[in-house]
Amino acid sequence: NSPPASARSPKELMVAAARGAAMDSGASDLLKAIDGVTVVRQFSDTLPRFASPFGRMENPPWSVARALGCNPRELLYTTAGGHTPQVVVTRFCEEIAAGRLSCALMVGAEALRTQHAAQKNGTDLDWSEAAPTPPESFGVERASFSDLEGKYGLNAAIYGYPIVEQAIRRQRQLSPSVHAHRMGALMARLAEVASSNPLATRRTPLTAAEIASVSEKNPYIGYPYTRYMNANVFVDQSAAILVCSAKMADDYGVPDAKRVYLHGAAAGNDHWYVTEREPMQRSPAIREVVRRTLSRAGVGVEQVSFFDLYSCFPSAIEIACAEIGLSEDDPRNFTITGGLPFFGGPGNNYVTHSIAAMVEKLRSSPTAYGLVTANGSYLAKHAAGLYSARMLEGPWDHTNSQGLQAQLNAVPMAPLIDGAGGAASIESYTLAVRANVVEKAIIVGRLRDGNQRFLANIENDDQALLQSFIESDRLGAEGTVRTIDGKCRFAL
Repeated sequence: NSPPASARSPKELMVAAARGAAMDSGASDLLKAIDGVTVVRQFSDTLPRFASPFGRMENPPWSVARALGCNPRELLYTTAGGHTPQVVVTRFCEEIAAGRLSCALMVGAEALRTQHAAQKNGTDLDWSEAAPTPPESFGVERASFSDLEGKYGLNAAIYGYPIVEQAIRRQRQLSPSVHAHRMGALMARLAEVASSNPLATRRTPLTAAEIASVSEKNPYIGYPYTRYMNANVFVDQSAAILVCSAKMADDYGVPDAKRVYLHGAAAGNDHWYVTEREPMQRSPAIREVVRRTLSRAGVGVEQVSFFDLYSCFPSAIEIACAEIGLSEDDPRNFTITGGLPFFGGPGNNYVTHSIAAMVEKLRSSPTAYGLVTANGSYLAKHAAGLYSARMLEGPWDHTNSQGLQAQLNAVPMAPLIDGAGGAASIESYTLAVRANVVEKAIIVGRLRDGNQRFLANIENDDQALLQSFIESDRLGAEGTVRTIDGKCRFAL
């Protein structure tokens, strides 16, 4: 809660986390041995609406390495995606096993709370730092939504995940009120864990009813999600992970009790855009990524003691639980941090915190396994890692991901069209809500003839009709779609 003028910058947060990771390892001199630094992309460099008015580091990994006093030969700045930290750790293991790296640092930080407060009260900050060269990029840069989805306003996670949520509700055949309570109960499990986590940003315990009920402090954002069901991105949080070879750990005196191993990992993408998926409430990628991750270690879901499933919105948890085979009320719980809504949602870097928390759990339970899942875009990009303090038996082998993406690409896609016309029904929908006023309905519909999927908005943006989408259940509602001035408009 430091005032903006005295709060730490993103760079200072990253440097502090990196030094903390080295101290935590029991071998602070490891920082001198780092030959690779990867910085997880900041939200201010990811989305225009979070861009910093206070300047930016031209080359974040170079700036961090310089501040730490190390001279790595590899400096990488990732592309966007919540899956990224797990992908980076897996890559570190591959590079170390191949002898191309010996000790690598992954670090990330967000300071959006300070940025927002400074903008609000007019405080001037300077977070800029020049660099001799731009960073080398790691990952694939691709928009989270298609041009078609953007045309109808499906252009942000706060609308993409609710569209999926409504598809889940339709599959479960639940009324809006019953489903809202179930979502509240799901998120209350996150809030309970966060309440006892000193690193969490929201530590006030909340009941299912408090999370599900609309209030001045908890309005709808993208219906049916209230504020407490959304990832909390306005946080100041940083985390770092050090990965090194066993030989280097021996040479620098890292105690055995501090060592945790990656026993299995995999990554793969569902069809990139949410409206391409058939059905929207399933994730073949999560199912297969986790299956391959566990099979690499010869471990079943029932043998995993700790889970931290990516939890930006309820639908992310619900789909992961369904695909993994984990009950939503499993006594092991699906979080060890409190999740993105309550622990905090530090942009692309949450899973770095998740992995760090898992390391601490497993040090205290040296024979246990912990599973971390990660997800980027609108449930498109997926990665998982299985960790344990048990020493890895045999050489590191990541061949279990071979052929995975080709398998996922072969999953049939929905028949999606634009310029639709005729009798139709609503397959899913969300509402963009601001100050308790419904500004837009984003509808995913199906034509009665041909069953083709389309996107639409409400004809004439009729305010009374828009409001009725909250007051009445419109899933499955029959109506007509027309194309007017190049856009599909739905009328009941």
